[in-house]
Amino acid sequence: MQKHRESDALSSLQSLLGTVVIAVFVITFIVQAFQIPSESMENTLLIGDYLLVDKLRYGGSMWDHIMPYRPVRRGDVIVFRYPVNPTQHFVKRVVGVPGDRVRLLNRQVYVNGIPLQEPYVRYSARVHDVFRDEFPRLNIPVPGLEGGWWLQMKKLVEDGQLIVPEGHYFVLGDNRDESLDSRYWGFVPRENVIGRPLVIYWSVRNLDQDLAASSSPGDKLFHFAYAVTHLFQITRWDRTFRVVN
Repeated sequence: MQKHRESDALSSLQSLLGTVVIAVFVITFIVQAFQIPSESMENTLLIGDYLLVDKLRYGGSMWDHIMPYRPVRRGDVIVFRYPVNPTQHFVKRVVGVPGDRVRLLNRQVYVNGIPLQEPYVRYSARVHDVFRDEFPRLNIPVPGLEGGWWLQMKKLVEDGQLIVPEGHYFVLGDNRDESLDSRYWGFVPRENVIGRPLVIYWSVRNLDQDLAASSSPGDKLFHFAYAVTHLFQITRWDRTFRVVN
């Protein structure tokens, strides 16, 4: 009987370890969970959306000869390591691929002289911004603009168009007026691309609005307890399991 129990315990341990190994492999190489932290991709992605990111879509050094993959394309939504601070992850839409000539005129994006059709784009500001909406502009100092990018941009502008160099991408947020994107800090290197969002597996509305009138302390434990007890009410069911385009 004792040996039987030990055998069952060993089998259970092996099963658990196997599950952990598979989970670690999947998280490391196949998919990754990602939470939308800002409004820069509204209304495609909202604050409180939780995504599964496909890390195999664009391949990588160890996958190139093993699995089929495709290059990053114009119009793709990608998750990447922020070039200014690689510990942060950003999500934006690719507007320019290597060799493209990008220009914004009165908020309209032109790539290689052709206006892009962008039904997903949102404009939230009424005030026209010369740098943001008429890009690239080299004669306007902009607060928050990366200095290194300002110098690099001057070398890559020709006939009022920004030329995207090899191995890099020009990205913009769908919420054009509220997005810190390539206009302000530059290109996304190919090696910084993590993958493409697959699906919104869960979406929750902003808890701060629900808790604004509450007299309870706004600590993490209270937020967690509120989320657990109001799970059904705070979930955006119409966004859950929505494919990201």
